[in-house]
Amino acid sequence: MENQDYRVLLYYQYVTIEDPEQFSKDHLKFCNELGLKGRILVAEEGINGTVSGTVEATQAYMDAMHADERFAEMPFKVDAADDHAFQKMHVRHRPELVTLRLEDNHNPNDITGEHLEPKDWMEQMQREDTIVLDARNDYEYDLGHFRGAVRPDVETFKDLPDWVRDNQEMFEGKKVMMYCTGGIRCEKFSGWMMKEGFEVAQLKGGIATYGKDPEVKGQLWDGQMFVFDDRLTVPVNQVEHTIVGEDYFTGEPAEHFANCGNPDCDRRMIMTEENEHKYMRSCSHECRTHPRNRYVEEHGLSEGDVQARLNQIEEEDSVEKA
Repeated sequence: MENQDYRVLLYYQYVTIEDPEQFSKDHLKFCNELGLKGRILVAEEGINGTVSGTVEATQAYMDAMHADERFAEMPFKVDAADDHAFQKMHVRHRPELVTLRLEDNHNPNDITGEHLEPKDWMEQMQREDTIVLDARNDYEYDLGHFRGAVRPDVETFKDLPDWVRDNQEMFEGKKVMMYCTGGIRCEKFSGWMMKEGFEVAQLKGGIATYGKDPEVKGQLWDGQMFVFDDRLTVPVNQVEHTIVGEDYFTGEPAEHFANCGNPDCDRRMIMTEENEHKYMRSCSHECRTHPRNRYVEEHGLSEGDVQARLNQIEEEDSVEKA
């Protein structure tokens, strides 16, 4: 890993940024000059980003950010990589760093849940007076999660407050321990839960930090971690590996992740690599025959090739139903 020439940075900082729209334009120019690629969100309340680049470029970026007093203490989570993890560089201005759309938007610097270091997290999550809440989306949980964690039935983060209110009885009398990928979603959501009257703690640095901790080594995590870049999945548990994902088409154990080939659908699916090719990375017949199917374009399939695969799927489905 040490010889890999690229790195992926994951980071965030809740801090006031005056004129975030102009900051976004200037920051995009700076990132392009360094040759970085990735996605960065900028709001008046702070910055949230994931970028990839050479070791030299990512180091220059971190040094420049730390030289700015607003981001002097901003922690970076660093992964080694063989190449860029993104195709382009985007810096966008947004009203919020994470979309919650709460009636009373609050500053995590004023109220947020207790931060637990990885070792303390691993010890406390095994206590009977705690409940572990996955603060991510359902498809992220399905790929991998902490053992025994609660799976919220939500497809987007903004739906989580309503889900908690609808299921608050499961949290009564418990200390709520919540986690997310890098920590940013928990920073704001834990504060909301505290205002709702819950006792809350969060995993400091998120799953990304937990998996790299030299003491806990990602233990009690099952499956893989979903990431929002071209890698899609990364390992967490360094001690044992358990597959918890289920193939979208067959239900068999799987942890290969891909988006539906139909760009108008874009459903996120877990599947085996074999079934990705068999079903042309598409969730339905309609998506497989979509005129702009990305799998068909990427593999240069002719109409005859596509029809042959559709016939094979139909034949095998008929045999299974017989």
